[in-house]
Amino acid sequence: MSNRGNQVKNRAPAAIQISAEQLIREASERQDLTSNVAGVVVNKVNDAEEYQSQLRLRRKTFEDEIRRQREHLGTWVKYANFEEENKELERARSIYERALEVDHRGPLLWLKYAEFEMRNEFVNHARNVWDRAVSILPRVDQLWYKYTYMEEMVGDLPKARAVWERWMEWQPDDNAWLSFARFEGRCGDLVLAKNVLERYCASYPSVRSYLKYARWAEYDAKDVVLSREVYERTLSELEIEEVNAKVFKYFASFEERHGEYERARIIYMHAVDTFKLGQGNSHKVTEDADEVDDNEKSRRVDLYKAYVAFEKKFGNKEGVENLILTKQRAEYRAKVEADPTDYDSWLEWTKLEETHGSPADVRDVFERAVANIPPANDKKFWRRYIYVWINYALYEELEMEDSAQAIKVYNACLGVIPHKSFSFAKLWVLTAKCHIRRRDLKAARAVMGRAIGLCGKESLFKEYIKFELALGEVDRCRTLYGKYLETYPENCEAWKKFSELEESVGEVDRCRALLELAVGQQSLDMPEVLWKGFIDFEINQGEGDKARALFERLLEKTGHVKVWISFANFEATEVGKGVSAARDVYQKAYDRLKEDDLREERVMLLDAWRTMEKEQGSAEKVAEVEAKLPRRIKKKRMKTDLHTGAELGWEEYYEFVFPDDKKAGGNLKILEMAAKWKKQQAEAQKRKADDISS
Repeated sequence: MSNRGNQVKNRAPAAIQISAEQLIREASERQDLTSNVAGVVVNKVNDAEEYQSQLRLRRKTFEDEIRRQREHLGTWVKYANFEEENKELERARSIYERALEVDHRGPLLWLKYAEFEMRNEFVNHARNVWDRAVSILPRVDQLWYKYTYMEEMVGDLPKARAVWERWMEWQPDDNAWLSFARFEGRCGDLVLAKNVLERYCASYPSVRSYLKYARWAEYDAKDVVLSREVYERTLSELEIEEVNAKVFKYFASFEERHGEYERARIIYMHAVDTFKLGQGNSHKVTEDADEVDDNEKSRRVDLYKAYVAFEKKFGNKEGVENLILTKQRAEYRAKVEADPTDYDSWLEWTKLEETHGSPADVRDVFERAVANIPPANDKKFWRRYIYVWINYALYEELEMEDSAQAIKVYNACLGVIPHKSFSFAKLWVLTAKCHIRRRDLKAARAVMGRAIGLCGKESLFKEYIKFELALGEVDRCRTLYGKYLETYPENCEAWKKFSELEESVGEVDRCRALLELAVGQQSLDMPEVLWKGFIDFEINQGEGDKARALFERLLEKTGHVKVWISFANFEATEVGKGVSAARDVYQKAYDRLKEDDLREERVMLLDAWRTMEKEQGSAEKVAEVEAKLPRRIKKKRMKTDLHTGAELGWEEYYEFVFPDDKKAGGNLKILEMAAKWKKQQAEAQKRKADDISS
């Protein structure tokens, strides 16, 4: 492309040159021109007639604007300011009066009117305007403030005081009363100022009014005694529900500023006790937690922080430790107030009181905790609740050494539990043991009997039997075992323990009959335990034939490999018929398992058989057993999903192949041939290597 269009054709200098001064001058002229166009056009007046003409023209403009917008007060104010600027004060006053006829409820218009009179030093006129304004708008504080300020500025203090008194009849807000008191203070009459604030507190008996009074006495009147008296009156004259944390914080800070540290500490402690900031010695709450707003809660937190800071600065070691305990109590109180069924927090709180509190404090926390019953009759909600009761009873018995009170606690807890829905065996047992420690066996038996009737858990039977057995009451134990087995006939452990009891007292026939009755039950939870116990009993009694008969009866019910191994081991003992009989049992078991094609069980059986032969047999017998051991072969099979049947891929597994297994078909022969070929190849390579070396 060509760039001829961008080339400069005439490089000669311009005929007219422009300097920097010329640019600045032109910019200034243009700025002046712009301001004259945007602003008000200034007309020069040459004589009085032309001046009056201009005034008439401006007045006509304002009047026309007022006719168009009569309610627009800004136009009225501009109109009056225009007349004031031209020293037409009567006209300006007339305009304000006309404006008030339009809207006499607007405080801004009254303020402008009165300020106009004050600027032009028409005090009586201004006083008249203020008087009219406060009569019409007595609730507008700004009018009263301006009125009193004007009277004070002109030095007419009686009239200013009269205005203040007139205002106070309308019961204004706090700032008005405090301003009145400060006015009296400026006048040098603190007695009148004190009377004003006394009237203020009588009109508004609240925390805010008393605090303002106290702070005025401290800072304005410099009267420490009066300030302390007002703080004390705040706590005594107001209802306790009205006193908040701010009062205590201000009062304590006041005493701290004036060096009264003991007074400040007492005030802080009284605040902690009033608002229950962590103390556990009373449950009389001053205010309901739901009625305390967030601001009050934050103020209480600030109060406690101030107490902590005070103790760190002026307290001793004991005071700091008490503060820490108070903080912990406050945390636990907050937790249980947020969730009354948080029994873990209740338990932690009781542990704290047991360590550092008094017995009354501990009992009080326990009583408050157990009063929060779980909302639903579901056992999972009651477990932690019952632990609170148990800890309460243990505290009374162990720490206070009052077992009678502990029994009362246990009975109260048992009365709360809905036994028709569920019960707690541990609680019944602890109650009975407490009676036993008090040497009241009759009461303990009554508790356990009631527990079995209402609850009937296995643990109750076990504990009751254990208790009677420790006392040597065998007949009672038999009765309890009878009830136990009536309730839980399938419990093999109960049958076994009952038989062991009879064996321990020498009742062999009763024990055998009991075991015979047990193994004859239709349903048992662990029959292998019962059969083993029966067989071991006969072996211990030296009854080999009966033990053998039991093994045979058991094998009729189950052909488990462990039963066969135990039978064979029994035959190999002194009570049995010897090693040959054990071999017969092993061979019979091997044949049975072979028929059922139980490969892994056959391997277990052969291992046990080989172990017996190594211990009691000969090398030939060991070789015979080892000849029956299988080979473990790795195979592959397709893995499928159990639900959908889809193929998931190949997986490896091991399979046992026994030498005497007839099912070892073509696959086994192929493997044997492959092994034989591999052996031949290895021998050929070895011979070739020998020929080369020779």
